Amino acid sequence: MINRRKFLKNSSIFGIAPFLPNYNIFKHMNKKIRTAHIGVGGMGKADLNDIASHKKAQIVALCDVDNKALVEAGKLFPEAKLFKDYRVMLKNIHDEIDAVIVSTPDHTHAPASIMAMELNKHVYCQKPLTHHVSEARAMKKLAEEKNLVTQMGIQVHSFYDYKLATLLIKSGIIGKVDKVRAWCPKNWGYDGPEPSGNDPIPNYLDWNLWLGTSKERPFKDKIYHPGMWRKLVDFGCGTLGDMGVHIFDTPYNALDLDVPYTIKNKCRKPNNFGFPEKNYVEYVFPGTKYTTDTLTWIWEDGKDSPKKHKDLKLPNGDKLPLQGAMFMGEKGKLLLPHFMELPKLIVDNEYKDFDVSKFVDNGELSEIPVRDYGKESHLHYHQFIDTCLGEDECTAPFSYSSRLTETILLGVIAGRFPGKTLHWDSLKAKFKEENGFALTYLPFISIATISALREYSVVNSSFDLENGIHEIHNHINLGIAVDLNQEGLLVGNLQEADSFNLKGIARKISETSKLLRSGKYGLNDVSGTTFTISNNGSFNSFLTSPIINQPNVAILSTAVSYTHLTLPTKA
Repeated sequence: MINRRKFLKNSSIFGIAPFLPNYNIFKHMNKKIRTAHIGVGGMGKADLNDIASHKKAQIVALCDVDNKALVEAGKLFPEAKLFKDYRVMLKNIHDEIDAVIVSTPDHTHAPASIMAMELNKHVYCQKPLTHHVSEARAMKKLAEEKNLVTQMGIQVHSFYDYKLATLLIKSGIIGKVDKVRAWCPKNWGYDGPEPSGNDPIPNYLDWNLWLGTSKERPFKDKIYHPGMWRKLVDFGCGTLGDMGVHIFDTPYNALDLDVPYTIKNKCRKPNNFGFPEKNYVEYVFPGTKYTTDTLTWIWEDGKDSPKKHKDLKLPNGDKLPLQGAMFMGEKGKLLLPHFMELPKLIVDNEYKDFDVSKFVDNGELSEIPVRDYGKESHLHYHQFIDTCLGEDECTAPFSYSSRLTETILLGVIAGRFPGKTLHWDSLKAKFKEENGFALTYLPFISIATISALREYSVVNSSFDLENGIHEIHNHINLGIAVDLNQEGLLVGNLQEADSFNLKGIARKISETSKLLRSGKYGLNDVSGTTFTISNNGSFNSFLTSPIINQPNVAILSTAVSYTHLTLPTKA
């Protein structure tokens, strides 16, 4: 059996092909994009057919650990070369491939995609992008370094209804959004025990290759393959990872969200085998220009989801769609069913019409909504091929989809700590300690500054220029400059900071920053400082010009240059 570490190492031993120039080389050339497909059963079969429907796509290779699926796909594309191990395929014929389509179970998305990108191949990868947060970040980084065309397989991203909802939200039709509720009654969870014993491995399945980077385990019929892997911790990402990516894509895109501050999942206790059958996940995000100071996003899945709530009440006593999302803003609500239904505007508990002509006039939407899945399903795939040809631009590249995936995976991870609010440090790619604040270098700098001010008290002073008074203060009221989501700086007052220990300072910095960014502070919170620290480290600064916060007599400016971010192997 190949363990995770060895499998990943071996995935990179075949060397790097000669560098493929920028994808724009294909522009205006009468050339086809040669595609290799890893995983051709289930969703992989759909991916294969939609890619093949593009007149400039040429299917050159098919790969699957399930020989039945491989043979069936091979009959449709008899000129394609067949493989069961994608590593062998990429090693042997990488010079015959322009792009790779990855449609495997979630746990093998990253190994297959990374090896393809190392060989300078463009990649279309099914959702969710990866099984682990660190993998999503690594894939984004590699794609950017090599200037590759990438796309995550969220087909509805390119559908009329989802594009319309995005445009409506960005237009301000419901004002700034403060909450989004989303739901799906599907159950990609398993609350039962881990099966015991083993069953004979089917002669058409390479079980060892199917396991890939996961731990070795005996085969059990109808437990893992085909399809049931979505329910299981080692292979899938549950209902949230499967459907949440689709349904949350529009809120994420429309509101320009980044990764969340906090995540909390109310579900059963983990059993380390299957995902919970019901999840209630609450995210809190930093605000954007389309949201209030913060945004709350609530996800519900499993049988009978969602629970009744006033936020989800529809006019005329109408029933909610089976799956969907509700945006709640200052001016009303927008309901987006999933999928193939138009969004609905609700104001004062009444449906309201909206005008889409401006979106049609500027070419962002077609004139007539598409109600045919067969006609829309290929759009996302064709966009990928067209971008490889230099004729379009992918709207779900890894630069975007890695952040969306990271957000989704954080909700999945929170299911391992039910009922606990997790605080995510995006910069360090790890959760903060249980106190809910990050012990960054700034608290240490603050403690050192306080110690120095005690010894050199003259610096902890202020001038009253009008009255000619110089006052040396008994207490240290430390000012901390806080970035207001890149809309300016405000200095918060850590009153009597010399009375706090390290953890106390860290907690106070966190609380003050949140208070100032919320806009709910008072005069005492932003005045009365005796000395100020301006922290520019998060901006990767090499030159700063701090301004003394008068009547203080001095200011300390700190900066850190982040040249490398070490990612954890798992999150």
